[in-house]
Amino acid sequence: MGHHHGHDHSKDMPSSRLGWAFLLNFVFTIIEFIGGILTNSTAILADAVHDLGDSMSLGLAWVLNKLGNKEANHSFTYGYKRLNLVGAFLNAVVLIAGSVWIVMTAIPRLWEPQMPVADGMIALAVLGIAVNGFAAYKLSQGKTLNERVINWHLLEDVLGWVAVLIVGIVLLFVDWPILDPILSIAFTLFILLNVFRNLWATLKLFVQASPDQETYQAVAESLQELPNIASVHHLHFWSLDGESHVLTAHLVLARNPTDDERCELKERIDAALADYQLSHTTIELEYPNDICRDSSA
Repeated sequence: MGHHHGHDHSKDMPSSRLGWAFLLNFVFTIIEFIGGILTNSTAILADAVHDLGDSMSLGLAWVLNKLGNKEANHSFTYGYKRLNLVGAFLNAVVLIAGSVWIVMTAIPRLWEPQMPVADGMIALAVLGIAVNGFAAYKLSQGKTLNERVINWHLLEDVLGWVAVLIVGIVLLFVDWPILDPILSIAFTLFILLNVFRNLWATLKLFVQASPDQETYQAVAESLQELPNIASVHHLHFWSLDGESHVLTAHLVLARNPTDDERCELKERIDAALADYQLSHTTIELEYPNDICRDSSA
């Protein structure tokens, strides 16, 4: 039957948000390296290295997001939106590797803590919270998996700078440098838990799992309730990037329709699927005596 293609006029918004986040993160990473050297803080230098990885991930996500908005062609018949999943996966891997590195760096400091310059830590922490917080706020408006994973990068940085701020304030009054590695390990493990959750969602979309089982069931019931529909099979519901969903289905007719009935049925199908905001839909009608050519699928 017909093919339906949805169009999102705000498709450039994720790219704009990622671009701003990349610029802010990259500039602040340079400031971090300078500040880490001036304050003699290994925690800040470690966070600077981690932010450098974040900047690389943000840059990659920005490029992949722009490619994802290119029109479909004969080689990529659904377009390039699934490249967003590649970006989300790579960003999650980078964040996991970076977080593991932070934990491995922080553990030895539990036995050999070093006293940094507390005043410099506090100043950099306030700036870090402001910069990364603003970038995280910008990306929190996004819905793509890519933006969600990157947002966890930035939230990790915000929590990290909160930890640095707390340690810096405490170190103004007491000689407890061991607080720095303890807080670093705590917030890193918290972020890892959420990253693994997003990584699992990304992997499910890679293998074309249904993005929402409730929606799948609702679509099946909506199509089955249409007049002159005997059964629904080969109903496939999957997502290009976690946001743009695809649906294909075979509808078996109870009896051969007239031309007017077929046109009416098509309108009813469009109405039944309208609420699900599908980007691509392909519906095949099978007459009572037809043999399904996809019977082995």
